[in-house]
Amino acid sequence: MNNGEKLHIVNEQEGTQVPFLRGILTRSLQKAGLSFKDAYGIASDIRGELADAGGIKTSTLRTRVAAFLKENGFQQHLDSYLKQRPDRPLLKVVTRDGSEAPFSKAQLADSLEICALPREQIYEMAASIESELISRGAGKVESLELTRMILEVLERMAGKSVADAYSRWDDFSHQGRPLILLIGGTTGSGKSSICSELAHRLDIVRTQSTDMLREVMRLLVPERLLPTLHASSFEAYQQLERAEESEHATKEMIDGFLTQASHVSVGIEGVLKRAENEQVSLILEGVHIHPALMDRIAGQTDALVVPILLAVLKPKRLKKRLVGRGQRISSRRSKRYLKSFKKIWSLQSYLLSEADHYNTPIIPNEDEEAAVRAIMQTVSAYLEKDLAVPTTVEPVAAHEDDLEAGDDG
Repeated sequence: MNNGEKLHIVNEQEGTQVPFLRGILTRSLQKAGLSFKDAYGIASDIRGELADAGGIKTSTLRTRVAAFLKENGFQQHLDSYLKQRPDRPLLKVVTRDGSEAPFSKAQLADSLEICALPREQIYEMAASIESELISRGAGKVESLELTRMILEVLERMAGKSVADAYSRWDDFSHQGRPLILLIGGTTGSGKSSICSELAHRLDIVRTQSTDMLREVMRLLVPERLLPTLHASSFEAYQQLERAEESEHATKEMIDGFLTQASHVSVGIEGVLKRAENEQVSLILEGVHIHPALMDRIAGQTDALVVPILLAVLKPKRLKKRLVGRGQRISSRRSKRYLKSFKKIWSLQSYLLSEADHYNTPIIPNEDEEAAVRAIMQTVSAYLEKDLAVPTTVEPVAAHEDDLEAGDDG
């Protein structure tokens, strides 16, 4: 958008302007008979088309939506959409500090992600809450009253345990304490994509990869001083003086990795210290986040620290991910990953063993949506534990057969 200006809707009759809220347009299209999927998709497309407009009149927006429906095969819903009153009062939420903000069903749905429910169920709950607000006929709702309504709907539609999880998260979000998510895992485990999704759903603006920290450190420290820093995590052992191909090759590879991880940990702790000083939440991901480091970090900060080890427990699936990862970057890197697959697999097996030793939750990443939901459940469990409510956060046990470098069954 131009100069960072957000898209807003100008109400000609009232002489006011409000932010464009995709959730409100989605609901209008649903009222016209469209499915949520189609309505949400159209609202997203419209927002994309108008992104650079800055401001648009309500009448112009209705005309554009009507044209979109006609052009894209939704003619049967056009009349129903046009018959709706465009001047329905905008719902507003009065926050705890007395300021007002537009109610957004999309933002409400995002806040419900911590409940680790299927997205379809989350949208259904958000729509139910919005309908109840509209039925009351009031243009404003206090944030505490809205929270009470959310908890009632959650308990009715998903059970008390889910409502309690949301209540804990809501309380935590108003404490001012940061959330530190530590996502470890070997090359190809899907750390980057999972972290991007988590950042969106948890509204965390700061993310950091240890690969980036290592790259910065390489520029500052010459290779002749720290040669292990200038190699891949699974090849750092080759820079050790005692490195040689032998029956102890796996142990030497792990020694090289640990040496490199200890160097990178200096940068990791610096990033975490800055986040703690500024009291901001952070997602930190990378192979260098060893379970022992996770354990030490948790004992040194007042932040809520949630450690996670991502893993792909089937050799063929991990190979497929490595090929895909290489194709997105370069074919040469893909070949190098496959050539070093046994080392990568051995490194993952070592990290799994260490995670088990330090009681770090292991999340299998066979399906991204399932993995994200499992991490949300883990965050909720750690929050419950942090509040001294009896709970057990158990790592997901990997079956012994999954840890053998054989073929998929």
